[in-house]
Amino acid sequence: MALSYGLSLNTSFVSSIQTQCNIANQIISVERVSQYMDIPSEAAEVVEENRPLPDWPEVGNVELRDLKIRYRKDAPLVLHGITCKFEGGDKIGVVGRTGSGKTTLIGALFRLVEPAEGKIIIDSVDISTIGLHDLRSRLGIIPQDPTLFQGTIRYNLDPLGQFSDQQIWEVRVILVGVYSHTSHQPSPVSCFIIVYVHFKRNR
Repeated sequence: MALSYGLSLNTSFVSSIQTQCNIANQIISVERVSQYMDIPSEAAEVVEENRPLPDWPEVGNVELRDLKIRYRKDAPLVLHGITCKFEGGDKIGVVGRTGSGKTTLIGALFRLVEPAEGKIIIDSVDISTIGLHDLRSRLGIIPQDPTLFQGTIRYNLDPLGQFSDQQIWEVRVILVGVYSHTSHQPSPVSCFIIVYVHFKRNR
């Protein structure tokens, strides 16, 4: 009898612990939602009174003026007053140890983090004065860890559907192990491909 009650008590004890763990997980979920609700919104997607020209940026000059960035108001500066200028067409390498601010600098160009002080000027336009869509849709980035979206190769080349099929085929394709260079539309093959895309925008 005592053994039977002991086993029953053990089962109830395990069930009680599982219930407490589930409640704790649900409370954490509510806490996360509350934190996201307090995150300030990004800047406007489009600033109608200050939209860049259709062909901006045309040259690609980038100028940093006393750029200072911190991730929170009470946090220390990550970038300490950077001032420099990159001419359009130049190939620039930014080197430094882990945590030196290389990724922060790239994020600042896309306004993933707003400057605490200073300006970023691209082709005479202060990027803090234009909308995020106008800025981010005009810049391109090749991430360190490439990602393929679920779908076709065409969708991965043009996920926003901004180009026609003819423009998509105006690319130079290197098919590793199959073709060295092609000037015609390649047949579908199962191999690794490296694609150099040269879209011709209609200015």
